Amino acid sequence: MVKSYQSYINGEWETALQTLPIYSPEDHELMGYIPNLSKEEIDKAMNAANKSQKMWKDTSYKERAILLHRVADYIRHHADEWSIILSREIAKNRNSAKDEWLRTAELIDYTAEEGVRLEGELLDGGSFDSTAKHKMALVMQEPLGTVLAIAPFNYPVNLSASKIAPALIGGNTVVFKAPTQGAISGTLLIEAFDKAGVPHGVINLITGQGQQIGDYLVQHPQVDFINFTGSTKIGQHISQISGMKPLLLELGGKDAALVLEDADLKQAAKDIISGAFSYSGQRCTAIKRVIVMKEVEQEFIHLLTTEINKLTVGTSDSNAIITPLINIKSADNVVQMIHEAIQQGAIAHQPIIQKDNLVYPVLLSNVNKDMRVAIEEPFGPVLPILTVDNYEEAIQLINESQYGLQAAIFTKNYPRAFTISKMLEVGTIHINNKTQRGTDNFPFLGVKHSGLGVQGVKYAIKASMRPKSVVFDF
Repeated sequence: MVKSYQSYINGEWETALQTLPIYSPEDHELMGYIPNLSKEEIDKAMNAANKSQKMWKDTSYKERAILLHRVADYIRHHADEWSIILSREIAKNRNSAKDEWLRTAELIDYTAEEGVRLEGELLDGGSFDSTAKHKMALVMQEPLGTVLAIAPFNYPVNLSASKIAPALIGGNTVVFKAPTQGAISGTLLIEAFDKAGVPHGVINLITGQGQQIGDYLVQHPQVDFINFTGSTKIGQHISQISGMKPLLLELGGKDAALVLEDADLKQAAKDIISGAFSYSGQRCTAIKRVIVMKEVEQEFIHLLTTEINKLTVGTSDSNAIITPLINIKSADNVVQMIHEAIQQGAIAHQPIIQKDNLVYPVLLSNVNKDMRVAIEEPFGPVLPILTVDNYEEAIQLINESQYGLQAAIFTKNYPRAFTISKMLEVGTIHINNKTQRGTDNFPFLGVKHSGLGVQGVKYAIKASMRPKSVVFDF
């Protein structure tokens, strides 16, 4: 029997008036129904979060941490069962789905421990002005209030918890908008909080179509902070309509892998193919273009081709690397990009195969910087190669992008790698490894159109809080 899932508002599981069907991207089988909440139901969730915030703020850090540890334990206990659901819901291979649940538990545990280490400051006025030597300021950290957490389909558990847990440990309450495709897994995550004993109203679950309720959510007067992961287009829209609300935006990327002539080419090829095609390339941190020195281009294309031909294609339960994309629209866009590039002179090193929303991996060479595949984020299994004569040209090419999330540099010359790193306009550079999010205690950020603010556990906690200064004269 197909299950109808419920919303979670003010500590109660509620049946919604309207629902949406959720189908697996793999076989299009109906997985269940999720609530399609109305504005009135959203208002109820916002009111619950707002009313419970003072109570939660007055709860000690230790009590909040104990609750988060219970959530993590509950997730671990159900990881095997829930990984099957996550795997089918977003067509992520079974091993990766389980890893996401377990990584989420680790993130929540770490957040709990980081929260109890939060510190304030005591400032001496005399260090600035000798006439203020009898002034002291006690600087405390205060929660912002109600946090709206909006997560994407590709990591509907981990990227949800990376917003929810830091907000909660900081004393905020949360209204969580789960991704539509990924909402069942998001609901299971909230079940863990419920079973752990989260007080009523402290966390509330919203599901429904973003096109219908997204603007209403981000403009809601009871939202004090928005933490969003998704496309650059939607992130820019949120920033335009949300008013004076603080924002933390994790957006798109066009991550480049720069391969210098002295790199370990075999290892670089392995890392780049892994970084480009894991979860079929549906990651903001996926390597989305390779920039290689002309003198090693042909050798490196051969090595990349060897590695890409090792990739498995199939269904999530077979643990294939390349699985169906999230929907047919995404698949059509990727294949269209590939065909456009070929028409403009690019060379495909694999046959172009599309079966519904399953797209086989393709490596493209002879790509120039004006092709759409070299500029836009495909979010699928295609990897373009661009050739340069020197690393100065490569730096210019990388920095011309509207995106600035991450980059990878492959070289044995570490001084040169650090020189290049200083010149790249991105949030993170990986030296001799693929671009990737982790670990979760590291800062994670993008510049330009790739984001606003800093993720990573302690940074996300601080983003959801503000300093309050209490000044003493003595």
